[in-house]
Amino acid sequence: MRGIFVIFLGALIMVGCGKPMAQFQADQESPRAPSKVTFENNSEKANAYEWHFGDGAVSNEANPSHTYKTSGVYTVTLKATKGKKESIVEKEIKVQECLVEIITDYGTMTVQLFDATPQHQDNFIKLAEEGFFDGLIFHRVINGFMIQGGDPESKNARPGQRLGSGGPGYTIPAEFNDSLIHVKGALAAARQGDQVNPEKRSSGSQFYIVQGRPMSENQISMMEAQKDRHYTSEQRDQYTQVGGTPFLDGEYTVFGQVIKGLDVIDKIAQVQTDGSDRPVEDVKMTVKVIR
Repeated sequence: MRGIFVIFLGALIMVGCGKPMAQFQADQESPRAPSKVTFENNSEKANAYEWHFGDGAVSNEANPSHTYKTSGVYTVTLKATKGKKESIVEKEIKVQECLVEIITDYGTMTVQLFDATPQHQDNFIKLAEEGFFDGLIFHRVINGFMIQGGDPESKNARPGQRLGSGGPGYTIPAEFNDSLIHVKGALAAARQGDQVNPEKRSSGSQFYIVQGRPMSENQISMMEAQKDRHYTSEQRDQYTQVGGTPFLDGEYTVFGQVIKGLDVIDKIAQVQTDGSDRPVEDVKMTVKVIR
């Protein structure tokens, strides 16, 4: 048996020089993005640590925290060392999709925010967590097209007041992605027109949810020719079977999708509106991030 022997009061004592043992646990094993995960280090006989969080980030803290911004399965590695000896342990953290709920008197829509549009995702979550959207209304509703909200001036707006120009005081760079299209239920950012906004930057808070209508194969082919783009067979099926507004693709940033509550869009789209497409009776919203 290897070790260091010490003579103390006539007794022979062996002081162990064992190998360190790496072990840890996370306070969340299936968080929703974005989410901060704190790691508790339970390693033994170690005096130095090296963490790899699976997304390129590292740390040498004993008990670190790390924020996962996007969904996915991440392998977390801890290397515990003492002198030249080391021990390594790995665990998986499954970060689920980023979800929000848009709650109205007509029902609740559950929306997945896309990782492919991180600036829009982060901004929408920030505003939702601040309660920015709560009490605002869908101020522009066009049956067969879309429902729009997010104007801060719509909160407690007087009847007949013109809305649609308010915002948080900033815009967001466009994040176009050919895989994200204006199928029914798409959550997209409103914006000012090309004349004053050639970069197609998004409003900081105003958004719309697509209703649209089913398209024919010929209509989709015509849209491809006009926009010089190609739709996959899956995307064509979505437009022909579910419907949407493909003429908006590449013009406005799509950053989410209603995954539950598509019928709520139809209910809101059917309300009575005035000459400015504002519902005669306010359709208020509350937006909450699902954790």
